[in-house]
Amino acid sequence: MTITELDRQFVINTYKRFPIEIVSGHGSLAYDRNGREYIDLTSGIGVTSFGYTDGAWCRAVTEQVNRLQHTSNLYYTEPCARLAEALCARTGMNKVFFSNSGAEANECAIKAARAYAAKNKGAEYFTVATLENSFHGRTLTTLAATGQAKFHEKFQPLTPGFISIPANDFDAFVRTAEKENLATVMIECVQGEGGVNVLEKDYVQKLAEYAAAHGILLIVDEVQTGNGRTGKLYAYMHYDISPDIVSTAKGLAGGLPLGATLFSEKTADALGAGDHGSTFGGNPVCCAAALSVLERLDDAFLASVREKGEKINASLQGQNGIKSVSGMGMMIGVETEKPAAEIVSECLARGVLCLTAHEKVRLLPALNIPDDLFDKALDVLIKACGGRKTE
Repeated sequence: MTITELDRQFVINTYKRFPIEIVSGHGSLAYDRNGREYIDLTSGIGVTSFGYTDGAWCRAVTEQVNRLQHTSNLYYTEPCARLAEALCARTGMNKVFFSNSGAEANECAIKAARAYAAKNKGAEYFTVATLENSFHGRTLTTLAATGQAKFHEKFQPLTPGFISIPANDFDAFVRTAEKENLATVMIECVQGEGGVNVLEKDYVQKLAEYAAAHGILLIVDEVQTGNGRTGKLYAYMHYDISPDIVSTAKGLAGGLPLGATLFSEKTADALGAGDHGSTFGGNPVCCAAALSVLERLDDAFLASVREKGEKINASLQGQNGIKSVSGMGMMIGVETEKPAAEIVSECLARGVLCLTAHEKVRLLPALNIPDDLFDKALDVLIKACGGRKTE
């Protein structure tokens, strides 16, 4: 049997896979079973921050594998402690909890926010406000947090205590805060799965100020936007705010499963011994990989991510078949006249891997994709949309 046949027979059918089998990759190039080359603008949905088989990343991982691949969280390990220190130093946060994924990082954030609110405001303060078109994960609780009804339909009843409100509508948030016993409000500064929607700076700042003044915790979900993706280490840094809790995952370990929940001084003691745990969270190999990623996300590199994002925007705006371009840094949404899925299929046929998000084509390339490859891939995308605009 072929790999495709084996997969179809033995792997549960929850993914609409494209008809190619990726067998190897280097940098921003992926290769299928037949040896065909693809320029990858997906980075594993924002995971492989420095592309496939990055040299520094591979060395960090293999050195740690040969030293210690795992031990339980009943013991200390250096990579876990060093990574927590680095994250706190780069963000001004005080404590970190490590898990395996974005959904788990968000679960931890929600648990901590409810524990904090119950202790400081009362047990009745447990409601979590999120935004419409948000996406926070696929567990029952993070589905409840996700502000998209289509993800809820088959899995009722979801965890109670969640309410979704319109994004960029400060008055709607205030009305909700006055009516509900809110423990926290949870936002993505750029809604990735929701359509690469960038929240307005004024809205985010007003929301953060109101929350702080009324004892409502602010959680920022940086699962997809974090770790350099938007041209800052974390997207909230574009907004000049100070969250109480930050969740992140995806690009943090560059291709290995690692989630992190960061706590401010205010929330650092929200969870105590026995309140939360993870068998694999803080795994030394994953943490070594993350340290390799984090140490290279310096100011100069992040500036280059912002510059590339501006270049993408300028290259795509006004082209035939393209209605609009949204996003921040290397997190781009392209609204097209043709159906987005059709554009992605056409790009695949021409050797370029893209994604969708709602009705948009979504681009999440490796942060260090070479300019020549990027230009070639964008040319393919533009032709798939309708060709370059002629003067």
